Amino acid sequence: MDVNALNTEISELLKAEIGESLLSAEIHYDFPVYTVKKTALLQTLSFLKNDAKTGFGFLSTLCGLHFPDKEESEFGVMYQLHNLEKNLRIRIKVFMPKTELAVPSITPLWPAANWMERQEYDFFGFEFTGHPDLRRILNMDEMNYFPLRKEYPLEDASRDDKSDKMFGR
Repeated sequence: MDVNALNTEISELLKAEIGESLLSAEIHYDFPVYTVKKTALLQTLSFLKNDAKTGFGFLSTLCGLHFPDKEESEFGVMYQLHNLEKNLRIRIKVFMPKTELAVPSITPLWPAANWMERQEYDFFGFEFTGHPDLRRILNMDEMNYFPLRKEYPLEDASRDDKSDKMFGR
């Protein structure tokens, strides 16, 4: 299916289902991307999974986003869905300010989201409300920060055992 036709079709279905909660519909690198309000996230994902016209039954990816320069929408979560029968893929994004990192858990829709949500909690600090076991999965429990946020430097400035001259810096 042509990506523009898919984008138009899904956009119309989402407008009918969630109305004004559909904030944008774009194509990024031949990939339909839809931004929705956080309050409509569960309704949107449930519709895309269960509706016979959409059939996006497979959750490929769930990942955190951090754009420090986007005031009032610095953080986001991206969901990549796949319709395996038609081999179609789409992305759904939600954005929020750094003071409101609570996102509804999608583990009731996709049990495999359990580990994905724990990872994004671990690295970004998202609070997935309704998650059955939200705790760190890769980092130490004692960590009091979230390492993938862009507020931290990429390298430890206190180290003197590294020389960047070998890397053209």
